[in-house]
Amino acid sequence: MTISVPELISLGTYFVLMMAIGLYAYKTSTSDVSEYMLGGRNLHPAVGALSAGASDMSGWMLMGLPGAIYVSGFSAAWIAVGLVIGAYLNYRFVAPRLRIYTEMADDSITIPDFFEKRFHDSSHALRTISALVIIVFFTVYTSSGIVAGGKLFESAFGLNYQLGLFVTAGVVLAYTVVGGFLAVSLTDFVQGCIMFIALILVPVIAYFVIGGWSGMESAITSAPSYVDADSGAVGPARSQFFDMWPESMTVVGLVSLLAWGLGYFGQPHIIVRFMAIRSLKDIKTARIIGMSWMLVTVIGAVFVGAVGVAYVQQHDLGAQLTDSEAIFILLSQIIFHPLVAGFLLAAILAAIMSTISSQLLVSSSSITEDVYKTFFRREASQSELVMIGRIATVVVSLVAIALAFDPNSNILDLVSNAWAGFGSAFGPIILLSLFWRHLTRDGALAGMIVGAVTVLVWLYVPLLPAEGGAVPLETLVYAMIPGFLLSGLAAYLVSVIGRSVKPKVAAGFDDMSEVMNDAP
Repeated sequence: MTISVPELISLGTYFVLMMAIGLYAYKTSTSDVSEYMLGGRNLHPAVGALSAGASDMSGWMLMGLPGAIYVSGFSAAWIAVGLVIGAYLNYRFVAPRLRIYTEMADDSITIPDFFEKRFHDSSHALRTISALVIIVFFTVYTSSGIVAGGKLFESAFGLNYQLGLFVTAGVVLAYTVVGGFLAVSLTDFVQGCIMFIALILVPVIAYFVIGGWSGMESAITSAPSYVDADSGAVGPARSQFFDMWPESMTVVGLVSLLAWGLGYFGQPHIIVRFMAIRSLKDIKTARIIGMSWMLVTVIGAVFVGAVGVAYVQQHDLGAQLTDSEAIFILLSQIIFHPLVAGFLLAAILAAIMSTISSQLLVSSSSITEDVYKTFFRREASQSELVMIGRIATVVVSLVAIALAFDPNSNILDLVSNAWAGFGSAFGPIILLSLFWRHLTRDGALAGMIVGAVTVLVWLYVPLLPAEGGAVPLETLVYAMIPGFLLSGLAAYLVSVIGRSVKPKVAAGFDDMSEVMNDAP
């Protein structure tokens, strides 16, 4: 397909809007590193909630999840169930304590900064290791968003995949480098609104076009199983499409899908929004807005995949859909007027860009605050740190583009790997830091290292005997499960067996607990 003039108008309007927000943020809130990286802790709860949601879901929401449903049926929706539960628990338990504790811990503005100040770690070991985890896993995570952008430009506009990578990254870089955290948060809010409308509009209109539930059911059950164009792998029988627990699903498989929800506690680009919300009482408002948005968009994404199977079957479009993750694009361009289709394609870009910008900002924050300022220029001025943050943003994006150059990269796989890495390395440590008075610096360090190493070994080291040679353990169970459990166990055991908590660390925890107990 090629882009039409109306689609170009819609996309052009979207790009102009994003750049205008970037310029507004540049003039409003980039005077020092705290404002550039955290918006001065003055984020409106609605902006914080939609910013967290949009940066969380990314291209996975409009491409990865509908594609998984298209291939495997409703059984793939267990990922979404796990994510909804995890997101709620994150808002309910992590958000309020993190908002208070990071401010009380000498106004920490990054997760590594919080770890160091929370445990009074003069050795900088916690800061160094956590910054390394952020830089490594976020570079992979950012590449998943850029892959989604490349696929969008290739599938929707008939453009070169690699050109799509540079266009996607270039627009994001422009407003992120210029406007910092405020630009990222405000653009995320707008992008979240666009995603919300798109994930209601596409499945609802397509549902009526295919003849409602009866039309969808008959078309899906008569459709052939999905066959991957590259590998030739055949998906489950369509007769089991609506089964949440098909014959092929095991208990381990179900637990692996639900385990995605564990990752929320350790995602820096999400929990940093909690740190930036303007007050503790606004956290509840943000939770209501954020969870309402998430429920509607997740259900919409699941039904995009379902109505997509029916529409493709009814109109014999299987030859046009060479990549299941492009089903939202196909429905948008065929069913809707080009002007509306352009808006819907902008929704995909919005999902992609919201996550990339958040990830780039967190990565650059870590490079600036946790590497450059800590080890090279402790006396650096605020303007110098902002400049370094902007340079770091560009460098991380270039590395991510290089990783994304393979057009066969799977968005869901890339997201899965990075999600497991952060969830395992940071999730247990964040929870224990906020809720367990006896966690020590050594325990936090041990848990972080064990979690990150476990995920890397699980994903990339061939240890499981199989036909044709050994394969990684990820084929057995999702890496998040062993990573999260072993990280928490290591943190607990080292804290209990090793040196006791420093008195000033315990006092800081008690002060935070007292504030939480007094909160309405």
